[in-house]
Amino acid sequence: MCPPDDNFEPATDELYNSLLESNKQFVQNALDADPQYFEKLAGGQSPPLLWIGCADSCVPANQITNMPPGEIFVHRNIANLVVHSDMNMLSVLDYAVNVLKVKHVVVTGHYGCGGVMAAITNQQYGLIDNWLRHIKDVYRLHERKLETIKDINERCDKLVEYNVIENVYNLCKTSIVQNAWKNGQRLGVHGWVYSIKTGIITDMNVSTYDNENMDIVFKFK
Repeated sequence: MCPPDDNFEPATDELYNSLLESNKQFVQNALDADPQYFEKLAGGQSPPLLWIGCADSCVPANQITNMPPGEIFVHRNIANLVVHSDMNMLSVLDYAVNVLKVKHVVVTGHYGCGGVMAAITNQQYGLIDNWLRHIKDVYRLHERKLETIKDINERCDKLVEYNVIENVYNLCKTSIVQNAWKNGQRLGVHGWVYSIKTGIITDMNVSTYDNENMDIVFKFK
């Protein structure tokens, strides 16, 4: 337990306390709309969708899809990456697919992503450089097309799209998803990109429900 800090700034205290007050208002509003709201939520979750998205605070899964609590199982990280050695992501995926039996998994990026923009540069940022290297690998795969885009913001947004598409492929390569398909589980894998400027989600049109079009080296028997 941390000792109390007598040097807290008043503004920090106000923000902290306002969050607790806002919670009370949230509870009251929810109960006014439905007196059994929290009883229903406490009864357990059976979300039909797993959302793998960016940690950016401007991209909240439920709000931008207009879905209530309990409908979306969420995993978020910097730049919505699906990394085969990330045990956090794999644990979430395994639970969502094999326990919750979700029907869809969606990798959702967003235009103007700070992680993607950082990956385009040659600047060092610290520990996160090791994470951003996965995005640099995506850049390398699509370098020829990306280098034709002179405007840096437009290039970043195109890399955002490529990053989503590549991570949809990475998701399909996992033994978790392939075993679900092998066992006859109906599971769709999709890629979206969200625009913070417009609020619109764009489907990247890479949806799949099997591994038929996957490179043979990645297929499991």
